[in-house]
Amino acid sequence: MTYQYRTPEKGKHKKGFRWFLIGTILVGGILYYLANRYLIQHVEIADVTTVATEVAAKTNAADSESVATVVSVNTSSDTQSADSASVYTDDWNYQGNGISIAITEVSTGSGSDKVTYFVADVVITDATQLQSAFANDSFGLNIIDYTSTIAAENNAIFAINGDYYGFRSDGIVIRNGIIYRDLPARTGLAFYKDGTMKIYDETQTTAQQLIDEGVWNTLSFGPALVQDSELVENLERVSIDNNIGNHSIQGDNPRTGVGIISANHFVFVVVDGRSEGYSRGVSLTEFAQIFAELGCTDAYNVDGGGSSTMYFMGRVVNNPLGRNKERGTSDILFIG
Repeated sequence: MTYQYRTPEKGKHKKGFRWFLIGTILVGGILYYLANRYLIQHVEIADVTTVATEVAAKTNAADSESVATVVSVNTSSDTQSADSASVYTDDWNYQGNGISIAITEVSTGSGSDKVTYFVADVVITDATQLQSAFANDSFGLNIIDYTSTIAAENNAIFAINGDYYGFRSDGIVIRNGIIYRDLPARTGLAFYKDGTMKIYDETQTTAQQLIDEGVWNTLSFGPALVQDSELVENLERVSIDNNIGNHSIQGDNPRTGVGIISANHFVFVVVDGRSEGYSRGVSLTEFAQIFAELGCTDAYNVDGGGSSTMYFMGRVVNNPLGRNKERGTSDILFIG
């Protein structure tokens, strides 16, 4: 009599391979989703400068003609010589062309409690001198470059990293008077053409309404640090987003923020951190106190951590993460 045996291992191997295949597909799908969402570039506008020029020409032809006349007059050789002669610069200061920039390095504490930060006191005569620029001159998700690179490409005198709009797909994004995104989500910051700066609730307005009110630039990050000359309370409980990376908003960290003292008088602060003995970073409450002590009526937190960078006259002023190494970001604010 002949007996046939079915090898039990064969069925187990088939079942094991099936689960392995399912697992591989699931992991691959998750990895692709994460890469697509947070790493792969998604370009919506490839040449922002050209688009902005075209929009300006279409929407403000009459004013563009007037501006062109003024520019033509101001770029004569005699005027250029006079402007050049009136500009004063050194490693920490710039005076000229209706722009005043004074940068100060501040250190407090010692040892593991030491904090180092940089304050840029900026006064401009025209609110549109405060501009924004995108990495690679492109708008979209996950498009990044160093703050210093974006600044150099735009002939910036001074710059800080922006709100890293490209990390998220919502918020109101208005830059240099142009609407790029209108998906209200959080507490935003608006810079107006009259030189003022206001903290506002994105969900209570629209991008077009802001444009109609005279908004020149917006930032969408947060939280607000100082409002109406008062420190914002319970900052350590604030949640900006639920996406990956939001954990770094709490605790002692490198920080970047902007405040206003009066119309066209701004204060930009970059705090270094995560480097014991040089700078531990600061909490949001400590960051707010810095702006309050500088006399700001309103102040707002933007992207921090490894992004925190201050640029001035061709060099990075601060020491990102204590290693003099910048992290890529999607945008900057600059004076040029």
